[in-house]
Amino acid sequence: MSEQRTKRTKAAQGKDKQGSLQRLVSTVPLLDGVAERLVMPNRLVCSMLTDFYQLTMAYAYWRSGKHLEHAVFDLFFRKNPFKGEFTIFAGLEDCVRHLTNFGFSDGDIDYLKTRFPPDTEEEFFVFLRSLSAKDITLHAIPEGSVVFPRVPMLRVEGPLAAVQLLETTFLTLVNFASLVTTNAARYRVAAGANKIMLEFGLRRAQGPDGGMTASKYTYLGGCDGTSNVLAGKMYGIPISGTHAHAFVCSYESFREIKKKALKSPDGKNDCSDFTAEVKDLAGKVRAFFKGSDPHQGELASFTAYALAFPTEFTALIDTYDTLRSGCVNFITVALALHKLGYTARGIRLDSGDLAYLSNECRAMFGRAAENFNAEFLKSCKIVASNDINEETLYSLNSQGHSIDVFGIGTHLVTCQSQPALGAVYKLVELEGVPRMKLSADFQKVSIPTRKIAYRIFGTDGKAILDLLQSHDEPAPKAGEKVMCRHPFEESKRANVIPKAVEQLHVCVWKDGKVQMELPTLQQLRERVQTELRRIRGDHMRSLNPTPYKVSVSPNLYKYFHGLWSQNLPVGELS
Repeated sequence: MSEQRTKRTKAAQGKDKQGSLQRLVSTVPLLDGVAERLVMPNRLVCSMLTDFYQLTMAYAYWRSGKHLEHAVFDLFFRKNPFKGEFTIFAGLEDCVRHLTNFGFSDGDIDYLKTRFPPDTEEEFFVFLRSLSAKDITLHAIPEGSVVFPRVPMLRVEGPLAAVQLLETTFLTLVNFASLVTTNAARYRVAAGANKIMLEFGLRRAQGPDGGMTASKYTYLGGCDGTSNVLAGKMYGIPISGTHAHAFVCSYESFREIKKKALKSPDGKNDCSDFTAEVKDLAGKVRAFFKGSDPHQGELASFTAYALAFPTEFTALIDTYDTLRSGCVNFITVALALHKLGYTARGIRLDSGDLAYLSNECRAMFGRAAENFNAEFLKSCKIVASNDINEETLYSLNSQGHSIDVFGIGTHLVTCQSQPALGAVYKLVELEGVPRMKLSADFQKVSIPTRKIAYRIFGTDGKAILDLLQSHDEPAPKAGEKVMCRHPFEESKRANVIPKAVEQLHVCVWKDGKVQMELPTLQQLRERVQTELRRIRGDHMRSLNPTPYKVSVSPNLYKYFHGLWSQNLPVGELS
C-alpha cells in the first residue's frame, strides 16, 4: 500500500504541468468583450483551492448515487461587520471567473488519488475529471450592492456534488472581498466625500495575494488610488507615491546632487543650477519664519526630488522637525519651482498630532503666500498617513483639521477591527424539497427553499427593508400593501406600502455561459456610492446605527417554521 501511494505521488508531481494552476483562459462561451476579463489573474484560484472535506463528501455523494441530485445552496452572512448595519457585496466577478475555469486536470486527479484511500473506486476519479460548470446556475445580487444579513448574496443551483465543490472557493472569494470593500466604504463615509483617500497597505497586508485583493476592493469601496504598482497595472487603479524617510535621510548636503539643471515647462526660463535658486531662497524663507531651523540634508533631499519630479513635487516633512524644518524646507523648494513656472503639489505628514500639524502647516502656507506673493501655496495639498483608522478619521473631523488626502494602510487592508466576514454556504433545497439547518442558537438556523429577495423603498427614495419570499410567490408591487414578518420573532410584523420595489437577484451564469454584461471596476465603484446614497444615514452611522430590517413573507414564515417544528427533536422530561 505504501509503495503504491509513493508511485502515485511521483506520478502526480511529474504529470500535467499544464494543469489547473496553468489553465488561465476559459473555453466556455462568453458574452462579447467578457472573455478577456475572465482570464484568471490569480492562478491559485482553481478547483483544487478547496477544503478536502468537500472532495470526501463528493465521493460519498457519488457512491450513494446522490451526486446528480439537483441542489440549491445559499451564500449569505449572519451579522454585519465592524459593529455596523451594512455590508458591500464584492467578489462576484471572481466567482464567475472561477466557473469559467471549473474542473480538474489530469495532474489534479493524479494527486487526489494519492490522498484518497487506495480502495477508492476509479470511476469516481473519472467523474471528477469530467466535471464542469455547464450544469450550474448562479443567481446573485449585483456586485457593489449594499447587502444585509440572511439575504443570499449568491444562490447556486446544480448537481449536488458539483455545487458542493464550489463552496470553499466561493466563500474565500466573497468573504474577504466583501469585508475589505465594506471597510473602505466605512472609511470613505468617515473621511468625507470631498477628501482624497489612498490605500497604502501592501507592505502590511496578509501576503501578496491579500495585498492585491485589498488594493482592488478598497478601490471598489471608495479609495481613490493605491500605492500598489501591480494593482495599478492589472486593474487600472490610479497609483500614487512620493518618497520615504530613507530618501530624506540619505542626503547630507547639496554636493550630493550631481545633475542640477532644470528646464522650465515652456522652455523659456531654463535653470542651469536649480540648487543655487534653492539656496538663494532658503535664507529668505528662514528669516521670514523666525525660530525655524531647517535641516540642510532635508533641504537637499527635497531639492533632489523636485529636480526629478518638478510637476509632481510632494515632500514628506516629518523626518526631523515638521514645523521648524520640514514645512520651511518645502516652502523654499516650492518657491524655487514656482519661479520656473512649476506648481508644487504639497506635503505629507506621517507622525505627530495630525490635526494640529496640518492646521499649522496650512497657516504657514498662507503666511508665506502673502509675504512672497505666491498664492499657489494656499492650494497645496496636505497628505496625512500614520496608522489611520476609522476612529482616527472621526476624531480628526471633530477636532478640525486641514488635511486634503488620507493615506491609509494597515487598518484598512487588514480589517484589524474584524478579521473575517463569516459568510456561510448552506443547502436550502434538494430535488425540490426544502432543507434547513437547525441549531440551539436561532441565529444559526438557515431559512430553507429557493428564495428571491426584494428591496422595498419608501417615499423618500430610501430603502425600508429587504423581503425574502419563496421563488414561486408573486412579487410585491409598488403601491400595494405587503405584510413583512421578522424571520424568527412572531410578534414583529408590519404592513408596508412600497413606493418602489426592486428585485435583488439576477441570473449571472447558466448553461455554461455568462448571462449578463459584467461591470468594470470603475462602474462597480460608482455603484457602491450610488447604493449607499439609497440607504438611510442612521443605518450607516458609526456609533449605534439603526438596525436594518430583513423580513420574510407570511407564507415563507409559516412554511419554514412548520418545517423547523417538524424536524426539531422532541425532548423528554423525567
